[in-house]
Formats: sequence, structure tokens, C-alpha cells
Amino acid sequence: MIARGFEAVGEAFAADPRGGSALTILYRGRPVVDLREGWRDTARTTAWDEKTLVNVYSVGKPVMAAAVLQLVRRGQVTLSDQMATYWPSFKTRASVRDALAHLAALPAFPVPRRPEDWADWDLLCNDLAEATPEWEPGTVAAEHALTYGHLLGELVRRVDGRPPARYVAEEIAGPLGLDLGFALNSEENCAELEFDSPDWPQRMLGAPDSVHARAVANPSGARDLAVVNSPLWRQAAVPAVNIHATSMAIARFYAAILDGRLPELAVPQYTGTDLFLESEVTWGLGVQIEPDGTWGQGGLGGNAGWADPARDLAIAYVTRRLGDFTTVDRIERALGESNVEKI
Repeated sequence: MIARGFEAVGEAFAADPRGGSALTILYRGRPVVDLREGWRDTARTTAWDEKTLVNVYSVGKPVMAAAVLQLVRRGQVTLSDQMATYWPSFKTRASVRDALAHLAALPAFPVPRRPEDWADWDLLCNDLAEATPEWEPGTVAAEHALTYGHLLGELVRRVDGRPPARYVAEEIAGPLGLDLGFALNSEENCAELEFDSPDWPQRMLGAPDSVHARAVANPSGARDLAVVNSPLWRQAAVPAVNIHATSMAIARFYAAILDGRLPELAVPQYTGTDLFLESEVTWGLGVQIEPDGTWGQGGLGGNAGWADPARDLAIAYVTRRLGDFTTVDRIERALGESNVEKI
């Protein structure tokens, strides 16, 4: 569906079919755009529908930030406290605020691990607890590409007692009616990922020995189709990059932040160079804040979720075909021309 005033957005979405993608835009919590195209599977036998779940990579990171901030809102966690206050074996002198804002100086898992180790939550959390920070925590940002979910998820587990996947299901997804989660019990509705070209994984690696390259390489498998389309990955808890969701769920997540049902994330914590992204950013508490006042989080391969608070819009684009952000950029330009007053 496309509401009056948003026709250009529909055209932007249709201009580049990805063989499996969806776009949802909510205005004050109500759908004004809800589109999907393509198939759930690489064989193109099952049409993409409103129940199709896709691995949205880093788009899921703000969900874990919201979980921690719920505990802050309830008085169970204090942002300025050291992580070790709640996780005694954690050796890095980083605060909860540092962890939320990608300032903990632990952008990479420190011990070489295999793809099957994604299924071992305790092993990877112990690696992080014992790790030596790569620089002084709190001084410079580097998106914690793979480690973010374990840092925040273990904090949630130690404070609340529930594993992070269960906490998200019971405290965020369930109450808000969001079709999203990780450590899935069923793979029935999961989309199969594919690359837009055979060299896509190599293009996304970053320069050798860079923070980016090291951060995404270990444990291996996060960009291997044989891994990410497998039960191992879908059933594992890797909340930094393996939350599976519909576009409607991601948009509703942002709508819930805008209307106050979830804690505020767009509170500036750091402006400067991000060593992982290799660009200038402003990090909030789990989201990037843009100069135009919009904020959100992109995900590997061209996924994105964001909010436009000035216009009360919550937006999500998800795709199973991993490429670049060309489609998102086109949608964003068209959105700038849209008129909410026509609704």
C-alpha cells in the first residue's frame, strides 16, 4: 500500500527490484507505505510475504541498546557504571555508556574462533571479558560490528537473569507485537541471503589489518552464505548481526521509540572519526544521528532502519540480496519529497 503523498517513495522502491525486499514507512505509528517484492528463497519458488523474516545485520543493534536502556529506565543499571559492576570478570575499564556508544575499544573478538563457535555464547563472552582494549575506552569510536550484541546481551543477562534472546522476546518484541528475534526456534519464514555479485564478500572486507577487517573476520562465517543460511546461524545468539525481522517490525520498533514506549536512543555521545566506518559520525546510544536530525542504523548489504522525528516517520528497508545502499539512498531522496500533509 502507498498513501497519498508517498507515490515517489513507491517508485523509488520499484526502481531496483532485489529479488526479495520490503519497505515499511509509518506516520505516527500508522502505515503509509508497506511494500514487498520478490521471493523468500534463492530458487524463487516462495513469494516474499508479510511474515518473511530476513537477517538484517546491524539494523538489529539498536534493539539490544533498547534492552539495556529499559534496565536503565527501571533503575537496574546506571550508564556511568563500569561494565564490571554488573559483569565482574570483565577486565576492560569501559562504562555501560561506552559499550552502548561503540566506545568500549573492543571492536573485535580477540581469540581466533570457528564458525561453529557462534553457537557458544559463554565462550565468546568470556573472550570479551578477558580481552585487552585496543585503545583507551571512551576516547574514540569504532562500531563494534560483531561484538556489540555480546557486550550488551551479557550485561542484560547478568542484570536481569534471562538470556538476551528471551529478554528481547518477552520485554520488547512480545509487548510491542514485533516480528523480530534471534536464537530462533523455527526457520520456517526465514529468507535465504544471496550476494549481488560473487565478489561482494571481498569488497566488504576493508583494507588488510584495518580495524574494519579485523572486526568482521572473527569468528568467521558472518558473511559466508553457507553459514548465515544455516540452522547454526539462525539458532545462535549473535544479536549484533543476526536479528531476523520483517520491515514492519523494524519500523514499529522505531515508532515505539518516537512515542516513548521504548527509551530514547538518539542522545549524542560522541562526534568524530569512527575507526571501523572510517568516516565522521555522531553516535547516540546505539544509533547514528545524522546532521538533518534523522537517526537510526544501517545494516550490512543495504538494510536500514531509521526515524525522522521532525515528520513523525519510522522507516525500514530490508533485503535478502546483499549489495550496497543505493536503494536506501533513492528511497531517502524520494521520502524528502513526500508530503505527510496529504495523508
